[in-house]
Amino acid sequence: MTPATKKKIGIGLGILAVLVLIGLGLFLVKRQQLLDYALVQVKQRVERKFPVTLTFGPARFTDLNTVQLDGMSLVPTAPAADTLLRARTLRASLSVRSLFAGRPVFSNVEIDQARLTARKLNDEQDNYSFLYKRDKEKTPAVARDTTKGTNYGLLANQLLEATFDNIPDEADFRDFLVTYDAPRHRARLTMPRLAIEGGEISGQLTAVIDSVENRVGVRGRIDAGDYEVDAQVFGLDKRPVVLPYVQRRYGARVQFDTVRLSLSDKDFNQEELTLKGTASATNFIVNHPKLSDQDVRFPRGGIDFVTTLGQASFSLDKGTRVLLNRMEFFPEFSVRRRPVPERVIGKNVNGLTRRDQLLAGLVLNLNVESAETPANDFFDALPEGMFETLEGTRGEGTLQYHLHAALDMNQLDSLEFDSGLRATKFRVTRFGRENLNKLNESFPYTAYNDKGDSVKTFLVGPENPEFTPYNQVADELKYAIMTAEDPRFMSHRGFMEKAFVKSAIQNLKERRFARGGSTLSMQLVKNVFLTRKKTIVRKVEEALIVWIIENTRLATKERMLEVYLNIIEWGPKIYGVHEAADFYFSKSPANLNLSESLYLASIIPSPKRFRAGFNQYGDLRSSARYFRRLIAQLMARKGYITDEEYQSVGNSVSFSGRGLRAMNFSARPDTTRVALPADSAEFEPLNLLDLLGGAPDAGVNTTDPTKSE
Repeated sequence: MTPATKKKIGIGLGILAVLVLIGLGLFLVKRQQLLDYALVQVKQRVERKFPVTLTFGPARFTDLNTVQLDGMSLVPTAPAADTLLRARTLRASLSVRSLFAGRPVFSNVEIDQARLTARKLNDEQDNYSFLYKRDKEKTPAVARDTTKGTNYGLLANQLLEATFDNIPDEADFRDFLVTYDAPRHRARLTMPRLAIEGGEISGQLTAVIDSVENRVGVRGRIDAGDYEVDAQVFGLDKRPVVLPYVQRRYGARVQFDTVRLSLSDKDFNQEELTLKGTASATNFIVNHPKLSDQDVRFPRGGIDFVTTLGQASFSLDKGTRVLLNRMEFFPEFSVRRRPVPERVIGKNVNGLTRRDQLLAGLVLNLNVESAETPANDFFDALPEGMFETLEGTRGEGTLQYHLHAALDMNQLDSLEFDSGLRATKFRVTRFGRENLNKLNESFPYTAYNDKGDSVKTFLVGPENPEFTPYNQVADELKYAIMTAEDPRFMSHRGFMEKAFVKSAIQNLKERRFARGGSTLSMQLVKNVFLTRKKTIVRKVEEALIVWIIENTRLATKERMLEVYLNIIEWGPKIYGVHEAADFYFSKSPANLNLSESLYLASIIPSPKRFRAGFNQYGDLRSSARYFRRLIAQLMARKGYITDEEYQSVGNSVSFSGRGLRAMNFSARPDTTRVALPADSAEFEPLNLLDLLGGAPDAGVNTTDPTKSE
């Protein structure tokens, strides 16, 4: 190569280098201008969409495609609204091609020292709801009928879209602080780091909500474009996560070690939002005094859900599956709120509390069906702390559970309820903590008062001289008790669903536990195997024990009634039929007559109020007289007594035992004209007699006991 050629090449390369440098310089100058322009566009776009002022600090490129902003703030334009979001430094990768194309695309977002401060002053003023509420002036929407209640599907869809639309594909938040202040709640979330990389989420945070502190870890995967997420939240330092709001609002402690939530499908159509996904938890614990006197623990459980939210409605739809250990349930549940009638349960709507107004318009439907489950899998699925008596029970065969319930709170009499277990070749091979077979043996029984203190312990069996065998109790007493307490005792399998429904309807109407629907079998189990504490868990455990005893024929009906008669309370520290007959009448149980039997049957619901059926002179009050005539009439219809015996039932009871002193009757004044005291309404055995409405052959006119319906 000649020197001249080399010289030409050198000059050419020099010119090229100069051109590249000039081009690079122009590019660097131009890209900064384009970046400033792009940020202006972002600011305008955000401010058009939301009522906010978005402010960026100085922006610059720190390398070829990395942009750094020294500060950013987002302030709602509403009067006196506080700054919602502030960050000291933001870094992100910027596609140069997209920048020159006028559509900048940011990725790999890094934010240092961000502060998200949400405040709610009252129901009308806050600095964050604009994120999910549509601006009616800027975004005309299809006319919606708000008279039918809140559209939960619309609200949930707006929240989900606002959340997913603002989640970057790549992000790294460092020293992120989130605070929430409202009149009734305060929250503070501190996140040393939360990262999203390739759709993978990882991070830790410390949350102090309503004074309850949790340190939790987060990991999972998110696809914001398809509204999909699969994430786990778990306690750090081997400590459980406690749900704070539930504890403050309902007085319940709810905690878990790990909870997983997955959302796989979202569909918003015709003003309804349908979501599909899964949720599961390990070591899930619930504690509430009305639920149980101890922790109720679910070691493993989960749900595959299909749920729909709409206009004042929510439902779990077909396809939902609940798994408890190895037992599967398939629930379908719906709740919707209808307009409340002007008058509800005899009251003006405006006169009801807010809680009662919400309840008044509800329509609920629930159906649950379990898969056919091996007996041992069934017992293993029972939550710990919920069925103490049955812990460790083993069996053979299979069990399948079903439940149907429907209720319109505007029409309480419409309540439907059906629940039960279907057994196939089922039998118990080993009893758990409590041997249910002790009903067939002699066993020590401890009576407790309403406070849970032991009152008396005695043996239930022939070894006890006060034990009275079934055939040594007057038939009149046995028939009177069964007629008043459980008219189908000898034929049912432990439950009277019609009676339960009637009791539930009355309790709903009175907004309190006004009456029970317990059969003699349930009362027996409650007394022999369970505590006196009135909790939901105890009632469920009671029902399952009754089902096992009745459906495996563990004890005969005669033996069950025999034990019942020998342990129940009949007055102050008076337990068992032998003591009762002696205390009130100085008789043995075999020698009780019809009048005496009717009295003993009448005080079983409230044995401590054994005197309440009489006035001060020992005359029966009208409610007590009605009870006697009603029960005697029903006994005659069933053939337990003759019509002559029914007609001979008097309006007085003669006491000859030491209980007469406890009655403390006053001597009647010696006068021919005495104004008797007005009857007291405090003696109300008829609440229990209403249970007889469940027996078709017990047609009773509750106005006149001498007339049938």
